Amino acid sequence: MSGAVSTGGNIRLLDETLAAARAEGRSALIAYLPAGFPTVDGGIAAVKAVFDGGADVVEVGLPHSDPVLDGPVIQTADDIALRGGLKIRDVMRTVREAYAATGKPVLVMTYWNPIDRYGVERFTAELAEAGGAGCILPDLPVQESAQWREHAEKHGLATVFVVAPSSRDERLATITAAGSGFVYAASLMGVTGTRESVGEQAQELVRRTRATTELPVCVGLGVSNARQAREVAGFADGVIVGSAFVQRMLDAEDEAAGLAAVRALAGELADGVRGTA
Repeated sequence: MSGAVSTGGNIRLLDETLAAARAEGRSALIAYLPAGFPTVDGGIAAVKAVFDGGADVVEVGLPHSDPVLDGPVIQTADDIALRGGLKIRDVMRTVREAYAATGKPVLVMTYWNPIDRYGVERFTAELAEAGGAGCILPDLPVQESAQWREHAEKHGLATVFVVAPSSRDERLATITAAGSGFVYAASLMGVTGTRESVGEQAQELVRRTRATTELPVCVGLGVSNARQAREVAGFADGVIVGSAFVQRMLDAEDEAAGLAAVRALAGELADGVRGTA
């Protein structure tokens, strides 16, 4: 399909963005926001706002009715989006408009079931045509990913897999060998003990993952402020922040206040990953 070619290589933009952050001696700031929250238009405006505030990359969530890996904050936003009638075409529109407005890398984070139902070829072709840089697929087993990876590669899309502290070294190597763009290292802050111990656990996961790959390793760790972003930036190639942005939107009295809040948070976190906060 010509659309993938016309974007100039979607994954290349992601690779160049992460490499540029590394060249500056800092981690990349990766923000997550669900499509369709609080509305489709409001979600598009929110993605633009976090880019304006200083995010390097944005993950657009594809809301799912059974988000087994998402916490209550993101589940709340997903429910709002789904009750609003969100469709996959709205997710594609979110990617298209955010990318067109900023020229920055936009990925989709989604569970496998919606892609499977929509059709892998259709989904990858439309995402590439929209200017998307790739997909994060938290529940797609690597051993079942060949069809996805074939189509993603054809359309110049990154395939980002998730690793966890429970992943053994051999498993890490299998996962990272199949992925592209970056590796998403998941470690939940405050769930398995004190924040310090979870930070150490994440740092160890990054070390183990880097031993298997040249890909950047980005950490989703429950980071919600500049100090935490600075801490994680000390050992990761990217700092991924989701719930904190969504919470700012949920707490805002109206959409304009929500946009101002996420733009401000992105600015604080951008200072954090640069070590200037």
